[in-house]
Amino acid sequence: MRNLLILLLFTSSLLHGQSESPWHIVAEEIDPSNYYGVTVANGMIGLVSSPDPLRVKDVVLNGVFDYYLRGRVSNILKSFNFLNMNLDIDGHRISRSDISNYEQVVDMKKAVLTTRFDVGEKASVSSNMMALRNLPFTALIEVEVVAKADIEITAMSVIEAPEILQEVRNYYAEIDRPHVLIPLLTSVAKSPTGKHVVAASTSFVFSERHGEEPRLIHEDWDYNMHLAKFRKKIKAGDSYRFAIVGSTCSSEHYADAHNEAERLTIFARLEGIEKLKQSHYDAWDALWQSDMEIQGNLRMQKAVRFAIYHLYSFAREGTAYSLSPMGLSGLGYNGHVFWDTELWMYPPLLLLQPDIARSLLEYRYERLEAAKQNAFSHGFQGAMYPWESDDSGQEATPVWALTGPFQHHISGCVGWAFWKYYQVTGDQEWLRQRGYPVLKEVADFWTSRVEREGEGRYNINNVIGANEWEENIDNNAFTNGMAKTVLKYATEAAKELGIEADPDWMQVAENIPILTFPDGVTRENRTYDGVEIKQADVNLLAYPIGLITEREQIEKDLNYYEPRMSPLGPAMGFSVLSTLHSRLGNIEKAYNIFNKSYQPNEVPPFGVIAETAGGTNPYFATGAGGMLQAVLAGFGGFEITSDGVIQLESGLPQAIQSIRFKGIGKDEETFEVN
Repeated sequence: MRNLLILLLFTSSLLHGQSESPWHIVAEEIDPSNYYGVTVANGMIGLVSSPDPLRVKDVVLNGVFDYYLRGRVSNILKSFNFLNMNLDIDGHRISRSDISNYEQVVDMKKAVLTTRFDVGEKASVSSNMMALRNLPFTALIEVEVVAKADIEITAMSVIEAPEILQEVRNYYAEIDRPHVLIPLLTSVAKSPTGKHVVAASTSFVFSERHGEEPRLIHEDWDYNMHLAKFRKKIKAGDSYRFAIVGSTCSSEHYADAHNEAERLTIFARLEGIEKLKQSHYDAWDALWQSDMEIQGNLRMQKAVRFAIYHLYSFAREGTAYSLSPMGLSGLGYNGHVFWDTELWMYPPLLLLQPDIARSLLEYRYERLEAAKQNAFSHGFQGAMYPWESDDSGQEATPVWALTGPFQHHISGCVGWAFWKYYQVTGDQEWLRQRGYPVLKEVADFWTSRVEREGEGRYNINNVIGANEWEENIDNNAFTNGMAKTVLKYATEAAKELGIEADPDWMQVAENIPILTFPDGVTRENRTYDGVEIKQADVNLLAYPIGLITEREQIEKDLNYYEPRMSPLGPAMGFSVLSTLHSRLGNIEKAYNIFNKSYQPNEVPPFGVIAETAGGTNPYFATGAGGMLQAVLAGFGGFEITSDGVIQLESGLPQAIQSIRFKGIGKDEETFEVN
């Protein structure tokens, strides 16, 4: 019992230490009625935490879309909840009402969610859950039960199907080899329309220090749930540790998803728990070589790392998958890809992880033909990227939303992002094979999209800009500014490759107007009259586009539009204002707006951020991208130019002692701002 007491005191002390750690997010007071889970993800599978012990709320599978009556459009797919567990102690099923001292902690450095709780005077339970970074389709949960009294546990590995999966089939098998018995609990189903096959498979893994493995029992409850379980007696003061490793994939990823899910699980099981964990930790350690170390402000350090953690979790190198506004945290925005990727989440990833950024661009490149078809359908040339994109690359915006047919600036954002990658990496072969083909088609779209009404009047009419509250307007500032910019970039790309650029590209770029009011303030669109705006639009011309560079003009536009920003707007708009104020030298104001860009959006118990202040739809990865840009491009002064990544003059507010930027750009350089 003395050892048990020491262990419990150590756990309490560890929790307090984690609260003060720059690497840990601690949820100490968990209210199930006001709980917004944190996501543990590896760029392929997202595991969303639950307020219930040993459960997972959702499992989201990247790259897989189907239709299931949400807005008549495709939706990213939920897979089986394959890491769920039931735990009985002395024949009683543990639930929320039976536990106390319930705590959850995210270790951002290792990408592990730890859950701890007590079960009366019988036991203390802890678990560590991770989506293995080294194995994209595989996840792991470790469980340890510390007995306070002599107890018998029954631990169950449960696979449950979300309601949207059809024709669920459950299987149990044991592969017998001379030195190992591999149990496989497997479920297979079809996506809602039958378009995809989805599979998940799990296996128990037991620690050798506990001796002979317990006997497993399979129970097939119904088509939507089955389980494998074992019983174990534990003496007071002793502990028992075991793990579940599981894999999930679909026919989007493998022709034979059923067998591959089982193969991947067998592979992981025979790798062994310690090797799996160490490989996972090593992969995350490599990612964290690109980081921001903030001294003197623990609150900000945690928030910035939490944003980086989520972007790293939601994407991965070596794929052709992109990012939705909610990442892999659920079904928000149907999992579709918007401008949120290229303008908000992509820039910090480009500076910190160019290989991950390249994956986001590969997604767009592979869907270039779909974008060209979209342009053809609307009577234009080149490539017209859809406002909402799924796995097909075709328009996936609900019909009731006019953004689908009219928010054309997305094509400019895509082209802009492609050129920025070349500026950072200087990879001319990539530019030839990937970058220029996209830039050329985007440029051809804009030359066909403008209405040529005379010199200086190549108008872009009937669009929706970044401020979506102004619909079907003419000569929107952000749309026009992005079109001018990407036409210039296409011309520069052709020059880099020794290709003769279409002279019409620059002809059009030089004649697209940027409207102003009589006092010189940039006008958001031809009919804009000063009403409240959803988010930054005009201000984006100064950052990140860089089309407006004169200090006086930037200040004029800030002074006019900042008070017109709606407090109900999405988080990323405020981050742009923060960045611009930093660059103007208004550091304290920049810091105040920076805090406004995310703190009002944090929801309990982890502080994951919602889209708007007081919102309830986390995790808003777009907002995370915006706040990171406020640190990188604002306080850090980083700028992406034709000379690569440079650092402008910058400064820090009094609330921050220093920021050390690690692993910036292709050369993974380190910069420090004091």
